[in-house]
Amino acid sequence: MSVKLISTIAKLREHLKREKATGAIVGLVPTMGALHAGHTRLIDQAVQECGHVVVTLFVNPIQFNQQGDYQRYPRNVDDDLEVCERQGAHVLFAPSLEEMYPDEQRAFVEVTHLGDHLCGEHRPGHFRGVTTVVMKLFNIAQPDRAYFGEKDAQQLALISRMAGDLNLPVTIVPVATVREHDGLALSSRNKRLDPEQRRVAVVLYEALRAGEAAIARGACNSGEVIKEARRAIDQHPEVRLEYFEVVDPEQLQPVSEIRGPVRIAGAIWVGSTRLIDNLLCGPVQEPTQGPASRSAAGRVKEPGKEPAKEPSQENIKENVPV
Repeated sequence: MSVKLISTIAKLREHLKREKATGAIVGLVPTMGALHAGHTRLIDQAVQECGHVVVTLFVNPIQFNQQGDYQRYPRNVDDDLEVCERQGAHVLFAPSLEEMYPDEQRAFVEVTHLGDHLCGEHRPGHFRGVTTVVMKLFNIAQPDRAYFGEKDAQQLALISRMAGDLNLPVTIVPVATVREHDGLALSSRNKRLDPEQRRVAVVLYEALRAGEAAIARGACNSGEVIKEARRAIDQHPEVRLEYFEVVDPEQLQPVSEIRGPVRIAGAIWVGSTRLIDNLLCGPVQEPTQGPASRSAAGRVKEPGKEPAKEPSQENIKENVPV
């Protein structure tokens, strides 16, 4: 099988119309390119669950707060096409800026409340740009299933809420975070880090694990958990902390008392590179046969199906090319 590169909306719609006529389930994997093992996990799951998989590659300008960040975002269509070929995707949809935004955008999609904290507080307008472009991609491809990583938990929650509130006929599928050997969450932005910055970047994961450990030991005051977790970051003056919060896993609102599952999330700057990460955790409880719990995106998750606390054997090694 050879992956098909499509760059126009009309050709993608024509192509998918033929595939859907055969009864194929269409899976969509929206990305901004610079594909790594985190993306390949999304593609792999889509290939396993769908008869036809479309990976999108579009660096969306309306979700960037800084023009320089948009300009620096890594782009290499040939490499991404090779990844899609290797993972068994059927289409790489790589539209131009003019194809996606032929005129000045006047219509936007905005999900309220869920974006008030975490990244949304520090990147005004970012999630409006994300939900708008995802809605455009949903309208263009009309997929049955769409795949998003749990590393971007707030994004996942907003997109899931958008799909539910607007009655979109698409299932939002969360996929567990993929980490490097030391726990650093995979991100296209990791490529910007020099060797020393890369060594230091893992401090965010270490802080999250410290917070998780405190909660597991019985800490129930969010302020104390944050204080303990931040010690790891405070040891590195070259790292600038943007936020570190403990929030409700569904509504993403800060909590003061920890009485059940919470999501601890943080963002740091290492040099000019911004990194984010999060962990879903909660007080240790005796195993029960109770009902399934819900993830931050509102998807039903069966007990025991949360991502592993330690990097698994499936995690990639540092600097392995993808």
